[in-house]
Amino acid sequence: MTRIALSDAPVRLSVQGLAKTYETKRGGVPVIADLTFDVRAGEIACIVGPSGIGKTTLLKCLTGLQSISSGAARIDGELIDGPPEEMALVFQEYTRSLMPWLTVEKNVRLPLRHLRLPAAEREERIAQALAAVGLAGACAKYPWQLSGGMQQRVAIARAIAYRPEVLVMDEPFASVDAQTRFELEDLCLRVREQFGMTIVVVTHDIDEAVYLSDRVIVLGERPARVTRIIDIDLGEERDQIASRALPQFAELRSEILALIRKAG
Repeated sequence: MTRIALSDAPVRLSVQGLAKTYETKRGGVPVIADLTFDVRAGEIACIVGPSGIGKTTLLKCLTGLQSISSGAARIDGELIDGPPEEMALVFQEYTRSLMPWLTVEKNVRLPLRHLRLPAAEREERIAQALAAVGLAGACAKYPWQLSGGMQQRVAIARAIAYRPEVLVMDEPFASVDAQTRFELEDLCLRVREQFGMTIVVVTHDIDEAVYLSDRVIVLGERPARVTRIIDIDLGEERDQIASRALPQFAELRSEILALIRKAG
């Protein structure tokens, strides 16, 4: 599918002055101070920052799994005050997110139950999602019969079948080997192109952030703030060898690494 320029695309996910404070017996512990950024329709945005900066807390706020202390997050202009129907989440721990007693096909079918889809459309979505992640022939297998990379493909297929407007991924490729990680990164890019999804990825891997992103959102300070938003201009077509060999790739990687080290 042909994408319009990101600068012309509507804002899909908007974060304005978002702050999160955890209440304890000794008082409030601020984790996120004041985050403001937008993610446009069809964009892949990666969120990076030093360990413990609050990336996972931010993800939980964006997906409605935790309340926001102040400020707001909106999807298509609608306030996020619980898990939005327009959003799907892929976790790092695929072994915990898949049901081991269900086949691959039944795992992918799970989130479609409450959508009240016609049977033909439901089956078509499942078939398309499994084909998109290269698992068309694995419908009858169980997760425990698959490699780690294939299990994560099942988790991604389940999210694709749901057809969210925004796909949020929490360290989605951290638990697989390097070669599988490259394959899953390219799968992520294909999913965006095929289904037109907006994708937000929380990652510790700077190279991954540069390779995948249209923009990288760098968090720093404590409590967390956005220290910089960096445009990634490596072209629409990415290649694991050619793109990573570009001088711009090394420059962007070094810039982001310097920001994270300074923040840490």
